[in-house]
Amino acid sequence: MPDLQIYSFEEAAKLGLDKFQLGGKGYGLVEMVKLGLPVPSGIVITTEMCRLYFSNSRTLPKGFKEKIIEKVKEMEDKTGKKLGSPTNPLLVSVRSGAPYSMPGMLDTVLNLGMTDSVAEGLSKITGNRRFAYDTYRRFLQLFGKIVLKVDGKDFENIIAEIKEKIGAKSDLDIPASSWSEIVIAFKKLIKNKSGFEVPQDPFEQLFMAVNAVFDSWYNPRAKEYRRIYKIPEELGTAVNIVEMVYGNLDSKSATGVAFTRNPSTGERTLYGEFLVQAQGEDVVAGIRTPLPIDKLREEMPTAYKQLIEVSSKLERHFKDMQDIEFTIERGRLYMLQTRTGKRTAQAAVNIAVDMVNEGLITKEDAIARVEPSQLDQLLHRQVDPNANVKPLAIGIPASPGAAAGKVVFNNDDAVSMKQNGESIILVRPETAPEDITGIAASDGVLTSRGGKTSHAAVVTRGMGKACVVGAESIKVDLKQEVFIVNSITVRKGELITIDGGTGNVYLGKVPMIDPELSPKVNTLLSWADNIRKLGIRANADTPQNAARARSFGAEGIGLARTERMFSSPDRLELAQAMILAEDKEQRMEYLKRLKPIWKEDFKGILKAMGGFPVTIRLLDAPLHEFLPKIEELMPEVAKLEALGKDKEELGRKKKLLQRVLQLSEHNPMMGHRGVRVAMSHPEIYEVQAEAIFEAGAELIAEGVTVDIEIMIPQVAEAEELAIAKEIVEEAASQVISRTGIKVPYKIGTMIETPRAALTAGEVAKYAEFFSFGTNDLTQATFAFSRDDAEGKFMPLYLSRKILQDNPFETLDPYGVARLMKIAVEEGRRTRPELKVGICGEHGGDPRSIEICHNIGMDYVSCSPYRVPVARLAAAQAAVKTRTAGSSSV
Repeated sequence: MPDLQIYSFEEAAKLGLDKFQLGGKGYGLVEMVKLGLPVPSGIVITTEMCRLYFSNSRTLPKGFKEKIIEKVKEMEDKTGKKLGSPTNPLLVSVRSGAPYSMPGMLDTVLNLGMTDSVAEGLSKITGNRRFAYDTYRRFLQLFGKIVLKVDGKDFENIIAEIKEKIGAKSDLDIPASSWSEIVIAFKKLIKNKSGFEVPQDPFEQLFMAVNAVFDSWYNPRAKEYRRIYKIPEELGTAVNIVEMVYGNLDSKSATGVAFTRNPSTGERTLYGEFLVQAQGEDVVAGIRTPLPIDKLREEMPTAYKQLIEVSSKLERHFKDMQDIEFTIERGRLYMLQTRTGKRTAQAAVNIAVDMVNEGLITKEDAIARVEPSQLDQLLHRQVDPNANVKPLAIGIPASPGAAAGKVVFNNDDAVSMKQNGESIILVRPETAPEDITGIAASDGVLTSRGGKTSHAAVVTRGMGKACVVGAESIKVDLKQEVFIVNSITVRKGELITIDGGTGNVYLGKVPMIDPELSPKVNTLLSWADNIRKLGIRANADTPQNAARARSFGAEGIGLARTERMFSSPDRLELAQAMILAEDKEQRMEYLKRLKPIWKEDFKGILKAMGGFPVTIRLLDAPLHEFLPKIEELMPEVAKLEALGKDKEELGRKKKLLQRVLQLSEHNPMMGHRGVRVAMSHPEIYEVQAEAIFEAGAELIAEGVTVDIEIMIPQVAEAEELAIAKEIVEEAASQVISRTGIKVPYKIGTMIETPRAALTAGEVAKYAEFFSFGTNDLTQATFAFSRDDAEGKFMPLYLSRKILQDNPFETLDPYGVARLMKIAVEEGRRTRPELKVGICGEHGGDPRSIEICHNIGMDYVSCSPYRVPVARLAAAQAAVKTRTAGSSSV
C-alpha cells in the first residue's frame, strides 16, 4: 500500500513540508499554525496523492478513505463537533491548493456535511433558521456545480426568481422560509440535471468532493491558466479539509479578503474588502459589492485590530506582501488563507524597494522577486491627463494602465478577434474562472459588478492588464451584446477606452501618453546594474529609437538595421533605380545619390548614443524585397497591354517585371542576401561603409565621440567575411585619407547559420566580434520557417509537449544554445578578446538572457522597450549563478 500522505495541520507543521508537497493554501495554513494564529482545525492531502490519483486512473488509492475517516475523527475530537451530527455538527470546506497560486482556477466545496437533519439541528442550535438554510443552499449550490456538474447559472436563476417573487433586493432580504424553498428547488434541479441526489451521508459527500477537487486540476480554465503562466502540469494540487467557520451567521459575523499592502500601488496599508453576514465566495465572485476594509474598524473594531496585528506578523514571517482570507464568526477572527499576493508591476517594484529600505529583504532578494515581465507592464501607455475627454462611466480602478479596444461580451469573440489582430475590451457583469481565455485574449476588462478583490481584479493584476470593476452605472445585456449607460448604448465591436488607474471608462479611443520609469523602478534597476555581468544594448534603426533606448538604460546599440534606409518613402525610388541598374557604373550613380541620405541617418544614430557602441548591420535583405511584388505588377502590365495606350509606361512596367522575375527566388530567406549580395555587388557594401565612416568623421570633427561596429550578415564561410572585411577596410581607408580623421571601428559578423557557429574558430580570424542572429539561427537549426511553423503546427507541438517552448520566443537550450556555446568557445580560442552578443528577439526574453549569461556572452540586445526587462533579467541570472555557486561550496 502506498504511503498515504494525509496529515493534520499540526502534523504537517512538525514534518516541515514545503509548498510543493502541501500546495500553496495548505502551506500557508500550516505556517499560520506554527505562528500560533487563529486557524480552524484541518487536514491536508498532499500533491503526491493527487499525482497518485491520476496515475491510478482517477481512483483514490487503497486505504485512502480509511485514512481520511481517521483524520476526520481526530478533527472531531479536537473541535468537540461531529460530522453529520444534528446536535453539534462539524461542517468542512474542501479546498484546492496548487503549489503556485491559481486564483479561481481550481474548485472548492464549502459547508460540506450539510444534510436535512443537520440543517434542522443547526437551526435549533443557533436559533437562526435563516442562517441554517442559507448555509444548506450554499452547500447544495457548490456541490451541485462542482461535483455533479450542474450549470451554476441554473442555481442563480432560481434565487433570482424567488427574489422577484418576494420583492427582495438582495440576498440579505431573503427570509428563512424562502431559503427553505430554495433548498427544495436546488435538490430538484440537481436530480433533474445530473440524475443523482446529493448524498445524506457526509463521508460520501466528502469522498466525492475530494475526487472533484483533484479532477479540477485538468479543467479547461486551469489548463489554460497553466499554459499562460507556464506552470508545470505534473505538480498537481493538494486538498485541504478545513473546519467551517461562519461569516454568514449573524450581523457580528463577516468574511473578507485583504492584502497586507496595496496590490495596485504597493502602499504599506491594509487593502481589501469584506461583507457582513456572508461567506467567502460572495466577496470574490463579485455578486455583491463589498465594503472597503477600513469600514471593518467601525463595524468590528476588536477583530479589525487583531487583523492588523496578524497581517504584520505574516509579512515579517514570509518577508513578502500576503493575500489573506479571513472569517469573523460572532466577533472572533479566523484565518483561512495566506499566500504571496499577486500584484501589479508598479506594486511589485515599490514593495521590493520598500522592503529593502525597511530591512526585511536584501537587494538581491528584491531583484529576484520582481518578474522581468512586470517591468514590461510598466511601459504600458496611460490616458493623457491633458486630454479634453469626459468619462462615460466611472467604476473601481482594479488594475492600472489604459487600454482601448473593441467591445466584446464573450470568450469566443475575444479569442477570435484577438487572432485577427484586433484590440479588445472584454465587458461582463462580473467575470468567473471560466472567463480565463477571454481575459487572456483581451487588452482590458470592464465589469459592472465586483470590487478590488473580485476575480476580474485579481486575475488582471496578475496578467498586467487594465481593469475597471464595479462600474454600476453600466447595465450589461449579454444576450443583446450591448451595455447601456444612461441613454447611451454601446454595442459589440464599438471602441471604448478604460483607465485601470482611475476607474474611468471612455467612449471611443482617447489620447494616450508614453510611460516614464518611476524613481523606485530606477532604484531597482540601479541595483540590478551593479549586480549583472551582461551588458544591455538595444536594437534601434532611428535616432528617436536610439534616444528612447538610452533613456531606458541601454549601453549601446546591438543592431542598427540598414534596410529601413533603403525602404523609407523618401529614398525608395532611388533604391529601386539602383537595384534595376544595368551595370555597376549606373548602380554607383544611384548609390552616390543615396550616400548623403544614409550618412545623415548614421550621424543621427551615432550622435544619439553619445559614444556608446553602435553595431550597424550592412544590407541583409534580398534586393527584390525593395521592388514591387510580382502579383501586383503582372495585372498592371496586363491592363496596360489591354488598353494599348501608354506604351512608354507599358515598356517601363515590363522592364520592371522582368527584373523582379530575375531577382525572385524560391526560398529568399536562404538565397541571394546578406554577405552574398556583397560578393555579387561589392559596391553596395562599399558605399554603405563610406557613409558610415563619413558620418563618424563629421561627428568627431564636431567633438562627438563615436564607437562604430560594422556587422556583416549571413556569413557561412570564413572567406566570405574576409572578402567583405577588405571592402569595409578599403572604404575606411578612403574616408580617413580624404578627411584626415581616424574613425575608430571594429568589424564583426552575425552568427546566424549553423555552419558559422560550427566553424567559429575560422570565422574569428577575421571577426572582432560575434553577434548571434538567433531568429535565423533558430530557423536554420530546426529547418522551420517561423511564419509557417507558428501559423500551422507550433500550437500542436506545444500542446502535445513535443516542444516545451516556442523556440522563436525562448532559446532552444539543447540545439541552438549548444551551437552558440560552441561558437563562443571556439571563437575565443582563436581570438581571446572576442566580444560576443545577441541581437535576435531572444535578447529581450528573460529565460534566453539567462542562457546567454551562462554561456559567457558579453551583452544582449533587444527592442528599446525591453531594455529595462533585460537589465533586470541579466541581474537575476547573476544572482542565480551566485546562489548556486555558494550552495555548491
